[in-house]
Amino acid sequence: MGVGLQNTVKSSVSFAGIGLHSGRAVQVTVHAAAAEHGFWFRRSDIDLGDAMIPARWDAVTETRLSTRLQNAAGASVGTVEHLLAALAGCGIHNALIDVDGPEVPILDGSAAPFVRGLLARGLRPQAAPVRAIEILRPVEVQIGDASARLEPAAMTEIDYRIEFDDPGIGNQAHFVALGNGGFVRHLSDSRTFCCLADVAGLHDQGLSLGGSLDNALVFDHGQVRNPSGLRHLNEPVRHKMLDAFGDLALAGAPVLGRYIGNRAGHAVTHALLRAVFSDPAAYRMVVCTREQAARLPGIGLRRAEIPAVA
Repeated sequence: MGVGLQNTVKSSVSFAGIGLHSGRAVQVTVHAAAAEHGFWFRRSDIDLGDAMIPARWDAVTETRLSTRLQNAAGASVGTVEHLLAALAGCGIHNALIDVDGPEVPILDGSAAPFVRGLLARGLRPQAAPVRAIEILRPVEVQIGDASARLEPAAMTEIDYRIEFDDPGIGNQAHFVALGNGGFVRHLSDSRTFCCLADVAGLHDQGLSLGGSLDNALVFDHGQVRNPSGLRHLNEPVRHKMLDAFGDLALAGAPVLGRYIGNRAGHAVTHALLRAVFSDPAAYRMVVCTREQAARLPGIGLRRAEIPAVA
């Protein structure tokens, strides 16, 4: 029967842009890494102390608007979810990620530019089996009117619902099975979004200083301010699913389970991961057969499957 193999990138690939919250120019470079390495960030602008930051659920320190990771020495990196979603969605398991600033660049507000760059470099199989986290029984968390649940499923699936007052967003629901290239085809090009009425308040809090119509969808009383319009009629809920998938990558391995989110954001997803890992009976780590590995995100993906907008 055989087992599926881990993957890393064939060669390094760099991305440069503006940080969504800091508003400063930043560059991130994804390097190949050894089998069993997982995802690690390295702050290349830090000369002294520990600059290595693990991309793990237990390193999360901030979940307001985006996900921030921090190591024991205090080095941190934010807005990691889009890049992590792209890595996981392309079937990459190991990477060392250099970043020369406080956050990963926002690029166009989606994961598509990362996907395009990673697939252009290609993947290199490694002599180590793919391991996955199999959800054995339902686990659910709720914070206010938002909730998230993981329950058993044969592959990674996301079922998501959102509700916003702006009529341009309103109530949206979507389901995607992320086996093979599902993430790249259905979610990767969906952009982050906000309501125009909230922008001034975010700036007053020192947030979204780098936001613009080039990297975020802006809704204003039912109208989309971006001249290019929507990439999908339900682009907001798809982007929320993209975020959730990127946050799930912090589990440390692909998750075999169905994620069900209701108005859930970063904080709820991270609370869900903490709940799962605090209950040893809720999950187990499995070595994937070739058949199981073939159902994982990104396996068998081809560059021709990248959405045209990317």
